[in-house]
Amino acid sequence: MRRQKITSIFLIMAFVTSVFALPTVTVLRKSPEFAIADSSGRTTQLSSFKGKVVVMEFLFVKSQHCMRVAATLNKLNAELGPRGFQPVGIVFDPPNTAETGEQLLPVVVNSLKLTYPLGYASKNDVDNYLGRNGNEVLNIPQVVVIDRAGMIRATSGGRGGDPALEDENSLRTLINGLLNEGGSTGAKKK
Repeated sequence: MRRQKITSIFLIMAFVTSVFALPTVTVLRKSPEFAIADSSGRTTQLSSFKGKVVVMEFLFVKSQHCMRVAATLNKLNAELGPRGFQPVGIVFDPPNTAETGEQLLPVVVNSLKLTYPLGYASKNDVDNYLGRNGNEVLNIPQVVVIDRAGMIRATSGGRGGDPALEDENSLRTLINGLLNEGGSTGAKKK
């Protein structure tokens, strides 16, 4: 009897553990439009990158964790950019603060030697894009991976997010997979 009880407890524990170990699945959905304002005031629409694999990082400029992910995206841009990868950084301000990170865009670009667009958006625009309501905990950075067709394929942070997207090797593997799915890199074929 004792052996059956131990076996039952073990099976229950294994089941519960396996449920929590399942990878989170982001529901495939069309990426909403998003306006990216750079430090010169020029605005670029997210849809202008259609045909590329886009990784958007929503970040705070005073977060070392966000700056580490930005540096990772810069490295991946040098490696995978020619194949159709396009990182984009979006600075927004922490909630309940009067400070703004907008004026720090050139400093961040220069200090990290970023080779990809870094823009600014309001917290409300970021929340609307991410579908985040005011009651949710704001995890940063928020990473959104968009395929060549403009579909969101993965997210970090927020509900159901995958924190592995903030890891260089995991992100590289995902981007490579999406790049290998085919499609135009933006270059004309002969």
